[in-house]
Amino acid sequence: MRIMGLDFGSKTVGAAVSDPLLITAQGIETIWRKSPGKLRQTLARIEELIVEYEVEKIVLGFPKNMNNTQGERCEKTREFGQMLEKRTGLEIILWDERLTTASAEQIMIESGIRRENRKEYADKIAAVLILQGYLDSLH
Repeated sequence: MRIMGLDFGSKTVGAAVSDPLLITAQGIETIWRKSPGKLRQTLARIEELIVEYEVEKIVLGFPKNMNNTQGERCEKTREFGQMLEKRTGLEIILWDERLTTASAEQIMIESGIRRENRKEYADKIAAVLILQGYLDSLH
């Protein structure tokens, strides 16, 4: 069994997958879309990854505000999660993703990734952090 982690953004979705033993998360891809409302190709690509990696559950980053309130991004994420669940039939777990983007940024700085190249990696790294947080909670 593998679990997929997703970081859903307005232009991209970062994707990560667990190892079969559910210990570690690895980044696999950043899915880009042409406009915020165009989700059909994004959902199709996620389905391909689910089959390729034999995913049985999805952890979707849930972007709460720092004061624990839920804003517009939470609603869009919840809608995306419902679409994913309907399309894949898999369980979707909403996981608090506060500070994952800041952590991803710090990881990229420490890794020496140039500022102009960071957007390419940020969402995939955030997906890894979301999934790893969930995996750590299981143990």
